[in-house]
Order: sequence, then C-alpha cells, then structure tokens
Amino acid sequence: MDFLHYLTELAGKIAGYVWGIPSIILLVGTGLYLTIRLRVVQIRGFRHALELISGKYDKKGDPGEISHFQALSAALSATIGTGNIAGVATAIAFGGPGAVFWMWVTALVGMASKYTSCSLALKYREIHSNGEVSGGPMYTLKNGLNMKWLGTAFSVFALIASFGIGNMVQANSVVDGLRFIFPGAERYRLIFGIIMAIAVGLVIIGGIKRIARVASRIVPFMAITYCGAAIIILLINIDKIPAALATIFNHALNPWAVGGGAIGSAIRYGVARGVFSNESGLGSAPMAHAAAKTTEPVREGLVAMVGPFIDTIIICTMTALVIVISGAWGEARPESLQGAALSAYAFKQFLGSFGSWVVGFGLVFFAYSTMIAWSYYGDRSAEFLFGESAVMPYRIIYTVLVVIGAYVPLKLVWNFADIANMFMAIPNLVSLIMLAGTVKAITDDYFQRLRKIM
Repeated sequence: MDFLHYLTELAGKIAGYVWGIPSIILLVGTGLYLTIRLRVVQIRGFRHALELISGKYDKKGDPGEISHFQALSAALSATIGTGNIAGVATAIAFGGPGAVFWMWVTALVGMASKYTSCSLALKYREIHSNGEVSGGPMYTLKNGLNMKWLGTAFSVFALIASFGIGNMVQANSVVDGLRFIFPGAERYRLIFGIIMAIAVGLVIIGGIKRIARVASRIVPFMAITYCGAAIIILLINIDKIPAALATIFNHALNPWAVGGGAIGSAIRYGVARGVFSNESGLGSAPMAHAAAKTTEPVREGLVAMVGPFIDTIIICTMTALVIVISGAWGEARPESLQGAALSAYAFKQFLGSFGSWVVGFGLVFFAYSTMIAWSYYGDRSAEFLFGESAVMPYRIIYTVLVVIGAYVPLKLVWNFADIANMFMAIPNLVSLIMLAGTVKAITDDYFQRLRKIM
C-alpha cells in the first residue's frame, strides 16, 4: 500500500506538470484558433450537422464501413462514460464548482477541434481492399504532412492511453460506484472485473462494425435514462438552478471570493476533465469517424462536432448541477465521496435508492460502451505500429486489463489517464494547426456547394 501511495503521489505530480498552463493554453488555444479560422463552424454548421445525423444525405454506395449515426454513436460511446459521472464529480471534488465552467469552455472550442480532426481523418484515411478503413491522426500526419514519425508517436501514446482512459479508468469507476450502492461490493471486485472483461471481449473481436451496432443501441438508451433522472431532480429543484449556476461562475471567475489558488485548481481540473469527457483535441474520435460512409470529409467533421455538445454541454452539465444543488461538494464532504460515489450520493439525496441505481447502472453501461469503443482506437494504433497481426494480441491484453483496472486505486488511475491524454494530444494538435488552411478550404468549398442545392 505504501508503494501504491507513493506511485499515486508521483503520478499526481507528473500530471500536475503535464497539465500546467502551457498545455492548457495549447489545448484551449488551438480550439479557439480553429473557431476563429473556420468562422465559428460549430454554430453556423450545427443545424446541418443534425440533418446529416438523421441520414438525410446518406448514400448507399459511398465508401466506408458505418453510417454517420453509427460513427457518432461509436465516438460518443467512448466519451459518454465515466467522464460524465465520475469525471465531473472528480473535477468538482478537487477543483470546486468553478471547474464546470472550464469544462464548458473546453467543450465549446473543442467542437472546432473535433470538426477539424475528423474532417482530416476522412480526407487522409486509407481504405483497404476488403473495404475496411484505417484512419485517424496518425494517417493525417503520414499522408497529409508526410510526418510518419509523428504519426508513430501519436499511435504509441494512443495505445498507452487506451489502457488508461478507455480501460482501467472505466473498470475502476464502475466498482467505485457499485461499492457506494452496495457496501459489500468491495469483496467482489474480481467478479465484477471478470464479467466486464468477458462482455468487452465478446464485442471487440468483431471490430468496428460490431462495436458500432452495439454502441448505437446502448448509448441512446442510457443517455436518455440517465438524463431523464437528472432532469427530474432539476425540475424538482428548479428554483435552485440560478444559485447553482452563480456558484459555478463565481468559483470559476472570482478570485476575491474563492482565492487565486482555487481558480487555478478549477482551470486545471476543469480542462483536464473536460478533455477526458469529450476527448476534443486528443485525436481519438477521428479513428471512429474515419470509418463513416461518405466521400465528403466536411460532413463527417460536422457530425463529429456534435459529440462534445451532447457529452459535455448537456450531460456533464446535468450531473454538475445535481451535485452543486445537493451541496455534497462542500467542505463537509467525506473523503470517500469522490468520483462516481459523489455523483451517486448527490442523486440519492433527491431520488433515494433509485438515484443510486440510476448512477450505478449508468456507470456500468456507459463504461462498457467506452471500453469497447476505446479498444478500437487502440487496435488501430497497434495496426499502424506493428501491422494487422498485432490487433488480436492487443485485444487480448486489453480484455485482461479490464480485470486489473478494477483493483487499482481511483486517484492513481485518473492521474495515469491525465498523463497519457496530454502526450497523445500533442501530435494531433500539431496536425490541426498545420492543416487548418486545408480544412478551411474544403469547408468553404462544401458550404458553397451546399448553398446551391438548398
């Protein structure tokens, strides 16, 4: 235990350096730059993005493996997960309510980052003779910038990150939530881990098509169920919402009220958890969106940018408001209430045991969908690095680590995920900045043609 404590503290210090001001400026600054360069594409293209998701512009003969809706579902299954339940709670527990504001900022500018990265993923993807697709930042760097070495670096970091953000964090947070609901769950960590591992393994063997089919069923159902419970709580406490929002803004922007150090913590945890939640700038989602059936890169970019809006602006905000209204984030909060357990406690305050069950089962299904989606990101990275023969061994290792993740301390897992996330983001951000002009050109061309047919 002493070694784990030391490892947790060391990982926390490294994560603190990694997520310092330079990294935050790079992430948010890139999104802001792309927002300006692309003339606020996340707003002017939002309605058309919804039309694309509905299938209005789908064509059967287009190359690719999955539909726009399935691509969005697969990408959302990786982002709508413990980040929405445990991630928001962790941000508030360690960074205060002000962290929520910085999650919003990260999501809004992140929509432009995700639009850019996914448009590029379509433009520079590779379609194999059997119809399967390989795409993502590594192929953008290789084919768009002739920088295969940087694509290799991205793949290495993505491979490592898949074991953290996509695997062990998910398994750990599920057990954390279930432990709060069922005090005796601690004794069954191994059983929970094995069950999750089997369920993950059965799906990921089938690749992106099976992952997309499962995700397109799980994600809408659980998002509606979880959000429905949150909406009931917010309607019951509708008179408290203005005060909760005021608390969020005050803790984010008023150093005289909460202190400069608190503002710094809010920014650090808000941006880190925001990126963890919607993955904008990391370069993970482009690997799923690259498989979409379309010949228009801009279309998939528009579909992709809806992800951060659904994930962070809608779902994370609901979780945050429930926690802030409940008062569970304050100084009286027990040390054990962090992560998923804090969210479960807040929901239980208003809905009784039913609230705990909603969070518990939400964690199970959200984490499950996240694990299967991230396995695809990892196996695309393994394929890029080592060839097709490495995919199956990767999937086996990935499945085994689901069990191991259930045993590792929560804070250590989150710190590990933060470190891997930032190292993964840097190569992707380089491609976004260097190819921003290319994206602007294809965006302007697409919208000009769209206006002529409307």
